[in-house]
Amino acid sequence: MSGEKIPFDIHEAVERLRKAVVPLPKAALFDLYDQGYTSLFEQLLACLISIRTFDEVTVPTALRLFKLGRTPEAISALTPEQIDEAIRACTYHEAKSFQILTIAQTIQQKYQGELPCDFEVLTSFRGVGPKCANLALGIACGQPRIGVDIHVHRITNRWGYVQKKTPENTLLALETQLPKMYWVEINRLLVPFGKHICTGNLPKCSACVLLDMCQQVDVKKHR
Repeated sequence: MSGEKIPFDIHEAVERLRKAVVPLPKAALFDLYDQGYTSLFEQLLACLISIRTFDEVTVPTALRLFKLGRTPEAISALTPEQIDEAIRACTYHEAKSFQILTIAQTIQQKYQGELPCDFEVLTSFRGVGPKCANLALGIACGQPRIGVDIHVHRITNRWGYVQKKTPENTLLALETQLPKMYWVEINRLLVPFGKHICTGNLPKCSACVLLDMCQQVDVKKHR
């Protein structure tokens, strides 16, 4: 859309994005990690809270819950009503309160209070899909996993880096194409970038540091 493009270089793209997102609000789970909420259990609960919920709501909501407890043992001692009151600001809070309590109780009973860094274990919990499992394992356990949310899906396809219709297929494509060194970081970069620059509607292409290499796939109008 904006003249001749140079070949897309993921290494150069990441370098530019690292600088571009510095002044932007952090992605919720990475923000919480930097605040000291680094355990797999905390990251998993925060990701559950974040589903269908804006980051600016997710962080304070997770912090309210963590004031009541930060371990499976502490959360297990709460009632669904106490959890619900703490996370009331997030979407589907009532259902999530029961999911959170069940997860905590299961960890206590089945895993002696220690949540293992295991994808199959995490996705066995109701409400936990590949995105949350990958994000929590990547951030808390240091595993090379890609958390594909709507921003990662939209932007990598808009670049022309992958060409997939669903987040699930985008994940599979990125696992074969994206260098492993960027698997965790790609979500940290693209969430703030997608919220503030490469937005769903009317992306700010004129202010984009990747304009010269982005193919702007399916971008009809931009700012």
